[in-house]
Amino acid sequence: MDKRVIALSLASVMVLSGCSTTRMSSGSMSLDGQIKSDVEADVEVGERISGKSEFSTLFSVITLGDAPTQFVDGVTYGAASGNGGGLLGSVLGGGPVAKAKSAAAYQAISKSGADVIVAPQYSIEKQDYMVYKTLKVEVEGYKGTINSIE
Repeated sequence: MDKRVIALSLASVMVLSGCSTTRMSSGSMSLDGQIKSDVEADVEVGERISGKSEFSTLFSVITLGDAPTQFVDGVTYGAASGNGGGLLGSVLGGGPVAKAKSAAAYQAISKSGADVIVAPQYSIEKQDYMVYKTLKVEVEGYKGTINSIE
């Protein structure tokens, strides 16, 4: 066989193959954790709420298809949860996983009328084909309504 045909075949296999991962978050802090603050908030915890987000990206930068357009702002998901995206991710707002988490949280909050999501857990399904990636994120938690902040 011609070396060009072999090289083209290997390149095609690499581009067309991919991998799929599923991850679910859980609390990493024990329940005896302490937070000290001068601010006191009265938060009423209600029923379970959830929200979903899914979209595809090209090169983890270009969003394809019917992408979400509304997000929760001011929430830090942390690099340990797999959404840092490195330097490019920090420039572009945390990368596609953080974007999907933020869109799912927005949906949960707006659909339920909550002020915050209490004890959120994110379920992330990612299929990665090197240049093309699909993300499905679901958040579940409890409806938190802030009654007062002092």
